[in-house]
Amino acid sequence: MCGITGWASFHHDARTQAPVIEAMTATLTPRGPDAGGIWLGERAAIGHRRLAVIDLEGGVQPMPDRPEQPDIVLTYSGEVYNHHALRAELCGRGHVFRTRSDTEVVLRAYAEWGEDVAEHLEGMFAFAVWDERAQRLLLVRDRLGVKPLFWALVDGGLAFASEPKALFAHPEIRPRVAADGLREAYSLLFNTGPTVWSGVREVEPGGLLVLDRDGIRERRYWQLEARDHGDDRETTVERIRALVGAAARSQLEADVPLCSLLSGGIDSTVLTALLADELRLREGAEARIRSYAVDYSDQAEQFTGDVLRTGHDTPYATEAGAFIGTDHSTVVLDPRALLDPEHRKAVVVARDSPIGVGDMDTSLYLLFGEIRRHSTVALSGEAADEVFGGYPWFHNPKALAAQTFPWLLVTGDEAAMPLNPELDLRIGEFRDDTYRSALAAVPHIDGESPAEHRQREMQHLSLTRWLRQLLHRKDRLSMAQGLEVRVPYCDHRLVEYAFSTPWALKSFDGREKSLLRAVGTSLAPDSVLYRPKNHYPATHHPDYNRGLQDMARDALALEQVRALADETRIKPCLDTPPDRLEWGHRLRLERVVDLALWLDHHRPELAL
Repeated sequence: MCGITGWASFHHDARTQAPVIEAMTATLTPRGPDAGGIWLGERAAIGHRRLAVIDLEGGVQPMPDRPEQPDIVLTYSGEVYNHHALRAELCGRGHVFRTRSDTEVVLRAYAEWGEDVAEHLEGMFAFAVWDERAQRLLLVRDRLGVKPLFWALVDGGLAFASEPKALFAHPEIRPRVAADGLREAYSLLFNTGPTVWSGVREVEPGGLLVLDRDGIRERRYWQLEARDHGDDRETTVERIRALVGAAARSQLEADVPLCSLLSGGIDSTVLTALLADELRLREGAEARIRSYAVDYSDQAEQFTGDVLRTGHDTPYATEAGAFIGTDHSTVVLDPRALLDPEHRKAVVVARDSPIGVGDMDTSLYLLFGEIRRHSTVALSGEAADEVFGGYPWFHNPKALAAQTFPWLLVTGDEAAMPLNPELDLRIGEFRDDTYRSALAAVPHIDGESPAEHRQREMQHLSLTRWLRQLLHRKDRLSMAQGLEVRVPYCDHRLVEYAFSTPWALKSFDGREKSLLRAVGTSLAPDSVLYRPKNHYPATHHPDYNRGLQDMARDALALEQVRALADETRIKPCLDTPPDRLEWGHRLRLERVVDLALWLDHHRPELAL
């Protein structure tokens, strides 16, 4: 896992711009603490920061196809899990390899297939290829958008980067925010393409971008499709078991220490069990995988359920670890660590955005920091809820009937920081328009009932929008600590099969994630298999609420924050006793604090 950046321009000689590409690359050092490098050509500059995971000696980047006068130069972030099979195929086609790295497989695959290269890759990736022969820049992003890739126009071409902060080190790109950007950020619709930053866009998941002398061309090489599903229940369960198992096995490869995130929910427990079984097959019966969970001091005494959380995770995670046979650790955080201004600032800097989830972001960042002391790669159960129908909105008649994005019924305006009404952002209209266009993108199957199609809409919205912000969060906070997180449930073959599976099979036992529960039989204790859905934990300590209120008051003392925030709707959250502060109102305060930190660090030019 790494950080990539660079630009291509047909108006300027990049060979004179070494300080610029060096500055851009340096901003990504946390993503790649092990090594860095640049390459300069007449029309392109390429930068790379490396987190060494496979072929520690050989996978140096930027990688040219040959040392002298290269035709192709690659900067690559991610992991391609089918690189061994691709290497064999490419060797059969006459390609000669110098390294064991999956990076070189991507390089040679481009030489063989050109811009169709992505269709041959399985994994999570974002990369850029500069083709000297064709004078062409290719940007490619993986199918689900696990790895980020941003771009912006420069004179005569465009610049690209794993994170916007690298773009802002280019002299032609300024951190500018207009009304459209605030609308994108605070509407909580998680569009891809536009961002909070004016002129900065994302390459679409499953998409690619080509720049040459004819201009810019974008296209999708992959998107969700609905197919007829002819398998019965038994066959479907077996197929899901095979797909989940294959994804887990393929993602165990690393030349560095590896671990699993084990929360005590069904998603992470099934995944960890599969990983542990495979590790024992490879290394012997005594092999044990490390697993990690997060908790908060006094959580056992302070926990109270809310709209997202039904129970305390730690006892389930401990039981799951013992059942599977992992070396399990629980990282316990206290209010002081969560309120530490340096920790909060590090999270906002990592995100390049004012939108986050407060203590849940800070705790994830600190958890990743602790894991990084022992491991370089972690595997996570992210995306199982989207793939298998785990969220409440798949099962709640009110959510199914609502003509809006289903998560807004949970988060909504109660959890969103209210913006100054004088800004007149018309977020309601924006949400309605975006919802209609989002539904128009959902594929149909002939003869599908309205109820079945509504469930398909829910899954499509979850996979193409809600999941994207979760993947952004996990990528940015893990890479800020130099930790690679892999997400086997995002395997596109698994996603494709599950998306076309009828809802009756996804809920055959009358509750959420029926298919994954069937796969998990014998892999997880019954207490985990049948516990209700529980979201990532948040602290319930009154001391945290009290400290958060103090930080929010300090934030509102800043003129620029008051210009953007609606103080009249925030004040009641400040006046509520700390032990009675509801989750939604607390999240409102979190976003005020994050806004202040974002404004202070990024110093955006506001054009409102």
